[in-house]
Amino acid sequence: MLIAGIRLAIILYDRHEDAIEQRKKTAVRALNPDYYVTPKKLYPYDLRSAKQLTKEPVWVKVGYAYSYYPYDAAAHHADFSRETGKLLPIQKLAIKDIVTGVSPKDPGERQVLAVFEQGGKRYATPIGIERDVDYKFYSDDMLFLEDPHQLYKHWPADVWQAIDQHQVKPGMSELEADFAVGIGMMESGGDSINRILDYPNGGKPLSISYHDGRAVEIRPGATG
Repeated sequence: MLIAGIRLAIILYDRHEDAIEQRKKTAVRALNPDYYVTPKKLYPYDLRSAKQLTKEPVWVKVGYAYSYYPYDAAAHHADFSRETGKLLPIQKLAIKDIVTGVSPKDPGERQVLAVFEQGGKRYATPIGIERDVDYKFYSDDMLFLEDPHQLYKHWPADVWQAIDQHQVKPGMSELEADFAVGIGMMESGGDSINRILDYPNGGKPLSISYHDGRAVEIRPGATG
């Protein structure tokens, strides 16, 4: 379940990236500056290279998608039996260490964990897996290495204010909404012009209608 959830988040993020790529190819109006934003990637290949993530702050790309767990620094142990919560959209993290641990749900491989501090306590979130000294990282899909406020500094101040307050306003783009309330799932029947996306939004679901890539109606979503 742990790996399945992470892979789902990556698939959702890839879906969004594919949508942007498709719009690049089909846009006939003025080019969107978002298309020219190319976030830096680390491409880690082992624990030592992954420890570069401890040098500077990072920001979460996909909100409400990645779980984190209590971490006992003295025992070097992450308690996978107690999920503490989900990483928030555009949450800033100061990663203190990169370690490994075994989840009871996936005993055949080790989880590569990013350890961070929050509210005076330490937590760990998986950023990759290791099996027989073969590492696979998905940290580049999870994390921005640069402040997204700077990457997307062409967005208006009021848009960034709404994002930082985890709110969606009419007129915001899908990417701006993703930054505010996490990734949404498109309802059936939508297309590239008119579509409805449902956002879990950390237990406060929203349903947002888009026309030509911009939010036109924002409603409470279905619960349960």
